[in-house]
Amino acid sequence: MRLRIFATLLTLVVAGETWAQAREQVVRIPAGGGVAMIANVMRPPGEDKKPVVIINHGSPADGSQRAKMTPPRYNGLSSWFVSRGYVVVLPLRRGYGETGGTWAEAYGSCQNPDYYNAGLQGAADIKAALDYMRGQPYVAPDRSLVVGQSAGGWATLALSSQNPAGVSGMIDFAGGRGGHQKMSDGSLGNCTPNALVSAAGKYGSTARVPTLWIYTANDSFFEPSLARRMFDAYNTAGGKGTYRPLGAFSSDGHNLASSDSGAAVWQGPVSEFLATLR
Repeated sequence: MRLRIFATLLTLVVAGETWAQAREQVVRIPAGGGVAMIANVMRPPGEDKKPVVIINHGSPADGSQRAKMTPPRYNGLSSWFVSRGYVVVLPLRRGYGETGGTWAEAYGSCQNPDYYNAGLQGAADIKAALDYMRGQPYVAPDRSLVVGQSAGGWATLALSSQNPAGVSGMIDFAGGRGGHQKMSDGSLGNCTPNALVSAAGKYGSTARVPTLWIYTANDSFFEPSLARRMFDAYNTAGGKGTYRPLGAFSSDGHNLASSDSGAAVWQGPVSEFLATLR
């Protein structure tokens, strides 16, 4: 499918610092059910093949907001990776915004959620984006990365269970599902957290790609003890994860990855993780 180029160069500025210049494009990526996902693509200067990083968005707790979503940008993450020579791809998965199609990531009822298969549906869209981009003439076939936040982080963990070819590592920012749902007492909470832990263990049982898990102390969706339980289940089952708990960030650490000011917090752990990859 043809690329539609919006600008020859986009200057990426985060927290007052100019990090990179990128050629920005919009791509339609074939996905399941005949749907073509909308994706933002940001390319660093030069014509040689560069590794790709797929950055994956979350899912709003209020389902009525899915249709209003626009293609994600994650300015801090995008500019950081572009400045390090990566082609950055930000797909809008099936059932969200302009991509349209049937939302495939539903997990069922709050009382009996199927987080495992919901994650695999998101993983299928990430895999479609990865396969498509690795076929582009400006993308290297190896050293690929997958990054996700919230539901996108959960889908990233689901994809790790499939060990996709050419992927060196994956980064999960605040991954999970079922957060900020109305509980029986009227409060907001997490649906059946034990089901998240169980599903994380199932992913880890077949995952062999290195993963970095980043969670903050004030994440309102997935509090630290739950994040740690998910990670322990994943690694105990055989996964190759590194857990990096961070302190409180802003008013809600769940938004660390999507905040322009978050880079000062996460770039250290991410740089350390990337240095360990082959």
